[in-house]
Order: sequence, then structure tokens, then C-alpha cells
Amino acid sequence: MANLPEMTKHRGFPGGMPSTGIQFTIRRANPKGVTPLKAIPRRKRPGMAEHRVDAAFLHALWHHFGNEPFERGNLDAARLSLLFGREVLPADKEFDPLSYQSMLVINEKLARENFPESFENFFEI
Repeated sequence: MANLPEMTKHRGFPGGMPSTGIQFTIRRANPKGVTPLKAIPRRKRPGMAEHRVDAAFLHALWHHFGNEPFERGNLDAARLSLLFGREVLPADKEFDPLSYQSMLVINEKLARENFPESFENFFEI
């Protein structure tokens, strides 16, 4: 097996959405290369299943990292990309979308507008 890139594993972060098969983290670095982070368009869908998954992921991000910058690490690129450029932003000007060490931060103002349920103490699934 080829040498995999360094990747921080966020211990204690939920692995995914229970009973759905939807993952929030990855187990190991991608041997074919880092999946780039990019803003993926999403349809306006409050109340829909997809909205609940994004809200649950943002809830986990907020309750694990708060308003502090955090490393991308083993967080799932697809989940991050659905929030990227809106609720999750690059934390610095040297942001590299192809690095597991890239720093991100939650755009709290917009995240609270779009996903107010993510900031509650408990998130009911």
C-alpha cells in the first residue's frame, strides 16, 4: 500500500448519522489523493431528510469545535462541501482545498440562520 498523506483523526467526533449509512468521517486518507473541498449547490429544503443530515453534521461540528478554527482532518469531504462557502469557511488565506491539514471555521451567523436547530444542546434524530 502506498504511503498515505497525514490526516488528523478527530477523536470523539460522530462517525455518521445513526441508522442511515451516511458518514461524517472517513477512516483513512484516500490513496488516490485528497478529495478537494468545493461548494456544492444545494436546494432549499428545510424539513427534508437532506436538511436534517446537514443540520446533524453542523450540530456535531459546532459542539465539537465551537467557533474555533479546526483542521479538516478525517471529516468527510462530501458533507463539508455541502456546507462549504456558506456555513463552513476557510479559516485563513492560505487555504488548500486538497489538504487534510486545511483549517476551517464555522460561519456562525449564517449557520444559525440556516440551521438554528444545530445550535441546540440536543439534536433529535
